Amino acid sequence: MRVTWVTDDDSSTSVVDYGTSPGRYTQSAQGESTSYSYMFYSSGEIHHVVIGPLEPSSYYYYQCGGEGPEFSFKTPPSQLPITFAVVGDLGQTGWTSSTLDHIDKCEYDVHLLPGDLSYADYRQHLWDSFGELVQPLASARPWMVTEGNHEKESIPFFKAGFDAYNARWKMPFEESGSGSNLYYSFEVAGVHLLMLGSYTDYDKYSDQYKWLKADLAKVDRKRTPWLIALFHVPWYNSNWAHQGEGDDMMAAVEPLLYEAKVDIMLAGHVHAYERSNRVNKGKVDSCGAIHITIGDGGNREGLAQRYKNPKPEWSMFREASFGHGELQVVNSSHAFWSWHRNDNDESVRSDQLWIHSLTSSGCVRDNSFERRKILSSP
Repeated sequence: MRVTWVTDDDSSTSVVDYGTSPGRYTQSAQGESTSYSYMFYSSGEIHHVVIGPLEPSSYYYYQCGGEGPEFSFKTPPSQLPITFAVVGDLGQTGWTSSTLDHIDKCEYDVHLLPGDLSYADYRQHLWDSFGELVQPLASARPWMVTEGNHEKESIPFFKAGFDAYNARWKMPFEESGSGSNLYYSFEVAGVHLLMLGSYTDYDKYSDQYKWLKADLAKVDRKRTPWLIALFHVPWYNSNWAHQGEGDDMMAAVEPLLYEAKVDIMLAGHVHAYERSNRVNKGKVDSCGAIHITIGDGGNREGLAQRYKNPKPEWSMFREASFGHGELQVVNSSHAFWSWHRNDNDESVRSDQLWIHSLTSSGCVRDNSFERRKILSSP
């Protein structure tokens, strides 16, 4: 587990003391720290410490920097079942607080966030307030995120982009063989997750595409029967908001993910909820992925209320409301997806679906010539 925190004092040590009982720290780990400047803003010291190895499904108590309050977290299980909380486009509004309260009440193991975290949008102090807002949840369960457009914060000729995001939200990109914090993968229990970047190059000559092919070639569907991808900009979107923005990435990457037989693709960006049938190349396909847009965390820009009519054949459910999703991967063949609408501050389950894995549906043929050719070719 990587523990990240920010201090005002740059002399604070990058050390985490931890153990399995409150107030008794039997182990210690040391890490690194960084900081960044953005126009007239200077960040605090940002500490990153990797602790472990840790036991699965266990509670650990820890203290950062040798002082201050004690926190605790629970590690994910090493085997199925496992539950993911899913929401994108969080921001820092009253709706955000409601969404986080609802997530806090569900029994989940890992939080997945497909982009648009703080909505700082160049106002760097909002990264600090976002950290304070999510600390009660992010200190207790692993948060795995990928970038959205609101993380870019680029300034022509001065800032290439993603300075704050890369400094504050360091993901395990190096551990997964990636050369960029903007895309990576990880495995937990029986699930292999691809965290892809909508805002870095993704054509077939790009570093991300080459890394993705290499990563997919190493996936063992016997060990991880479920394959899930996250990225910010949705490919299948019947809302008028952000129409066509995912088309280029879809054209470049969808054939690769289809051959790899990705089960579910999760996106944000559109501030509404939508779930597709299994689909590929714009048509219903029983061996394609289910696409879920869940950019409805509570951001300050409001909801995307206008949908295209008639509804496309592949679109199964859509609604412009704030909320969050829960994905319970029960075993190698079955998972249960549910979307929970924020309704007058109450969490109301409004969409649900049992999902059969592609490995159990006869779609995954590990030794097929075509699959090996696509995933192993230069």
